Amino acid sequence: MREEIATFLANDVKDPRILGLVTVTAVEVSRDLRHAKVFVSVLGSESQRSATFEGLDGVAAHLRGRVGRALRLRVAPEIEFRNDESVAHAAKIEQLLAQVRRELPVDAGDQSLPPGNEAVDD
Repeated sequence: MREEIATFLANDVKDPRILGLVTVTAVEVSRDLRHAKVFVSVLGSESQRSATFEGLDGVAAHLRGRVGRALRLRVAPEIEFRNDESVAHAAKIEQLLAQVRRELPVDAGDQSLPPGNEAVDD
C-alpha cells in the first residue's frame, strides 16, 4: 500500500497545492482494512506544508479508489494523511551535530579524553 501511494504522489498527482518534497514514510492499516493512516514527511516551508496537506486531503478519495483497485481489495480503506516529523527531526539533529563539529577546536596532537572520561588501568 505504501508503494502504491508513493508512486501516485510521485508521478500522477495533479493537485497544484501539493508542493515540496512529499515522502511516504509509513502506513498503518486497521485490522479490518477499512482505515489507513498514511504518514508523510513534507519538506518545505510551513505554508507549503499546510497547502500540501490540504491537497493530500483533496486527493484522498481518488487515491482510495486507486489503492482498492491496485490491491484488489473488496473494500478500499479510508485514507487519512498524518504528518511524520521524523525525517525533519533527523535532519535537524544532523545539522546540530555538524555545527558542534565545526565549533570544536581541532587539535590533532591532543588525544586525551574529555574530563570525566579518563582511561582506567586495571
